[in-house]
Amino acid sequence: MKWPARQLLGNRMRDALAAAWRALRRATGDDAYERYLAHLHLCHPGEPVMTRHVFYDETQKRKWGGVTRCC
Repeated sequence: MKWPARQLLGNRMRDALAAAWRALRRATGDDAYERYLAHLHLCHPGEPVMTRHVFYDETQKRKWGGVTRCC
């Protein structure tokens, strides 16, 4: 393979791995804070921004707070 073809293949592989990593982070919720920031800046400019720590705490309270069983 000539150098430009090898570089193009490497770029494609890097892009595919990056896309797979983004999909995995999205599926596991690991990118929730980044998505929160993007939404906040797009839909609610000027609103105060929670820190990553506060966002995590609020998410945990929302997820696990209250009754989570039927009986």
